[in-house]
Amino acid sequence: MIEQIRQDVEGLDALAILQYVENKFANKAVFSTSFGIEDQVITDLLSRVNTHADIFTLETGRLFPETYYVWNRTLDKYKLPIKTYYPNTQSVEKLVTTKGPSSFYESVENRKECCYIRKIEPLKRAIQGYSVWITGIRADQSENREDMHQVEWDEVNQLIKIHPLFYWTYQDVVDFIKENFIPYNPLHDKGFPSIGCQPCTRAVQEGDDFRAGRWWWEDKSKKECGLHSVTKN
Repeated sequence: MIEQIRQDVEGLDALAILQYVENKFANKAVFSTSFGIEDQVITDLLSRVNTHADIFTLETGRLFPETYYVWNRTLDKYKLPIKTYYPNTQSVEKLVTTKGPSSFYESVENRKECCYIRKIEPLKRAIQGYSVWITGIRADQSENREDMHQVEWDEVNQLIKIHPLFYWTYQDVVDFIKENFIPYNPLHDKGFPSIGCQPCTRAVQEGDDFRAGRWWWEDKSKKECGLHSVTKN
């Protein structure tokens, strides 16, 4: 099926890809948004195809105030329901009680534990029962993601992943946002190309890697939380 879908969407623009997903999968598709600039493009395009796909976000408890700002503006503009998933309360309580509120700075293992509790476990609940997971991933966001494909099989989560903006550049995204008056996170104008949890994200310098501001205290090769690890082709 993966090869057939790849052939079907080859050469299509992002809107046409989402229309294809709507026609073929409808409410068996789900889109994950973190309200980053790419995700805002996808939300806008989904509104144009009158999507039956569900939209969700992960509320980690550590988001920037600016993220809540664009979240509200997105709801106001598009009137699309965005289901919210929180981490398991007992897991967060245990983590903070035993290791404190900033254990993720102490080791990669601690950081991955925090990511698992706040992001991975809620994600698994969010995508359960769906056939297709739509994301805002672009190929040039990191070296790791250059090994991915526009359409791929997620072996871990047992579903198809489709990235409609896979071949877009960051400038393509910025231009589309401005041309279509799409609400976006103001942190993008302050040197934040990639925005996650507030304690784990900072601004980058011009010319830095796209994800240089994420988990900046760690080695570059370890800078993934596990949400979008390279999957089987």
